[in-house]
Amino acid sequence: MMKKAVSIHVGDGAAIPSKKDRGLLSAWWISFIGALAVIIYLCLTRPDPYLDILKFLPDGILVTFQVTVYSIFLALILGLITGLGRLSRNKAFNLVASTYVEIVRGIPLLVQLFYIYYALGKFSIFSDLPPLAAAVIAMAICYGAYMGEVFRAGIDSIDNGQTEAARSLGFNRFQTMFLVILPQAWRTILPPVGNEFIALLKDSSLVSILAVADILRRGREFASESFYYFEAFTMVALVYLIITLVLSKAVSHMEHKLNYYERN
Repeated sequence: MMKKAVSIHVGDGAAIPSKKDRGLLSAWWISFIGALAVIIYLCLTRPDPYLDILKFLPDGILVTFQVTVYSIFLALILGLITGLGRLSRNKAFNLVASTYVEIVRGIPLLVQLFYIYYALGKFSIFSDLPPLAAAVIAMAICYGAYMGEVFRAGIDSIDNGQTEAARSLGFNRFQTMFLVILPQAWRTILPPVGNEFIALLKDSSLVSILAVADILRRGREFASESFYYFEAFTMVALVYLIITLVLSKAVSHMEHKLNYYERN
């Protein structure tokens, strides 16, 4: 059996729609259809500049997804290691993991981006670090700390009886954790991981300060060339909204499928 789920940090990601929450589901459809309708209306009524802006953004969307996917992959690995460290009986491992969480969560992501790309750039080992790589590393380190708390809370929500039962069957600690505890904890972990993924995608707009050509950077480039600042940033905001809403729906679908398979 699982204990009552403990509180898990879920960042500032979008609310994940649920089949049981009709109000939230309706809000999702209103937001999605409304944003899509506004984009279509603007492109039809004023193709110059709105359609031109939309044509200018695709490569920025690709870069945004690259940064987000690479960062979340590394953050999940760091988060799992950190979460295990926070629960470890090894005092040194626990202290290192806890210190990492406290330090990283106490420094703004924007500062971490500047520090890794500019401050560490004075050392030869980091001097040739590409902006995209620096952005991915900074975001992975930042979100790895939050993911660590997500994993810690998810693992901690599993009843100790599951561990005792696995050990009585001859499983070692590694087998117990990865074959028994984590598969059960994933149901608790998935929603906040999905929220962190969405929050990371939105925070990826900060990488534009490193000259990474993401959605925001491409919007700024278009605005600086055409002086259509209102139009450019309106379209950038709508594109971010559409992407965020689609991802929140995808996470909701995965969560529903996971619950379905567990019930059956």
